[in-house]
Order: sequence, then C-alpha cells, then structure tokens
Amino acid sequence: MVAPFLWMLFTSFKSFAESMQVPPTILPKVWRLDNYVEVFEKVNFLTYYLNTISVTVGRTVGQLILCSLAAFAFARMSFPGKNVIFIALLSVLMVPSQVVMIPSFVIVRELGWFDTLYALIVPGIFSAFGTFLLRQFFMSIPRELDEAAKIDGCSYFGIYWRVVLPLSKPALVALAIFTILNAWNDFLWPLVVTSSDSMRVLSIGIASFQGEYATEYPLLMAGALMASLPLILIFIFLQRYFIEGITMTGMKG
Repeated sequence: MVAPFLWMLFTSFKSFAESMQVPPTILPKVWRLDNYVEVFEKVNFLTYYLNTISVTVGRTVGQLILCSLAAFAFARMSFPGKNVIFIALLSVLMVPSQVVMIPSFVIVRELGWFDTLYALIVPGIFSAFGTFLLRQFFMSIPRELDEAAKIDGCSYFGIYWRVVLPLSKPALVALAIFTILNAWNDFLWPLVVTSSDSMRVLSIGIASFQGEYATEYPLLMAGALMASLPLILIFIFLQRYFIEGITMTGMKG
C-alpha cells in the first residue's frame, strides 16, 4: 500500500530524462527540488489549491448540517410516510452520478452559476449515503435520552443539538472524511461546470501536466504529492474517529 506513495515521492525529485529511463531507477541520482518550484511556475497551483480548499470546506460543512438534520428526522421523529421517503432516498444510491450530470448542469447554467464556486459546492452539499450513515448511528443512541431532554423542556431541535450531535462525533468525523476525500479528488464535475483557469481545482490542474505526446512525470508527481499531503495528514490524525464511526453505524437497524 505504501509503495505507490514512495514511488510518487521519489519520482517527484527526478529529472524528466531519469523518470523515462528504462529500466527505471527507484532513488533519484540527483535530487531536484526545482520540480516543486516549477509546478507553481507552470500553472496557477496556489489558486487551484485555494479553490479546492473552498470547495472541500463548503461541501463538508453543508453535508454535516443537512445530512445530520435529515438523519435526525428519520431516526428520532415520527411522521407520515417516513419509511417510504427513506426508501426513496436510499434508491438515490443506485443511480450513478453520471446519469444526473446533464440535468444538474442545465440547472446550474439556468441559475447563472456556471464557472462559479456555487456550481462547485451547492450540488454536493447533500448526500444520501451521508444521511444513511448518520441515521444508523443516531438509532444506536438510547431513546431514553430524548425523553429526559423533553422533560427538561427541550424541543426536537434542542435534542438534536444538545443530545444527539455531541454523542455522534465519531460518525460525524467519518462522514467528514468521506466528504473531504470525494470533494478533494472530484474531477469530472469541476471539469464540466468551470471554464476559466481561475476556477480550476487541483485535480484538473494536475491533469494539465499530461500532454498529448509526453507527460512531465516529475512535475505530475510533485503536484500530486502536494495535493495528497493534506488528506494523508487528516486521515492519520482522525483515523480513530473514522474507524469508530464506521464500526458503530451498524449496531442497530
């Protein structure tokens, strides 16, 4: 599992000629730090980075709010047609994202959001998977806590905010990690809804190093390493919550 990351690291310090050498070398003969500088000189890498951070934060915050609210309604409240609506929501998981891409693009264009951050963030702030994940976790929380909160005068929103959310940190962190990964690595949707270089994200910017006749592998690997580093650090520091959240979501159906 670690081998591809090491190959990416070592290749990012090689010259173009050495990266194309056959048989390939593992360690660079000459360690070139200039590759990292050249990444910023050839493309607007800092702009791509800031756009990707904005999109990732927007989608993650949106999903944590909307999915947790929907999950709370399905897990802790009773209303007519709840099970039917929940099954309809789960059916969304069976529909490939490519199927709804054209209708989504038409809606974004009609709203005047084409080539804006709205187009990159808003369509991704809700997730059927995220709702299902949190709903399963919320159902594992004892309902006696709801009854105690109601006796103390809590409304449904009070129960959601003061009781359920504080006890659901592992599940929320797990959903946050999933959302961060998807938003950070998203390629096709940003490619469709943006046209200017100032609105590009990292996945598209890194792909620009792949040419029609030759690929600048050292620059490609340097950019990929800088793009991957935040995700690696996030998973290292939050993996305990991530594993706990995934484990506990299946405790109660």
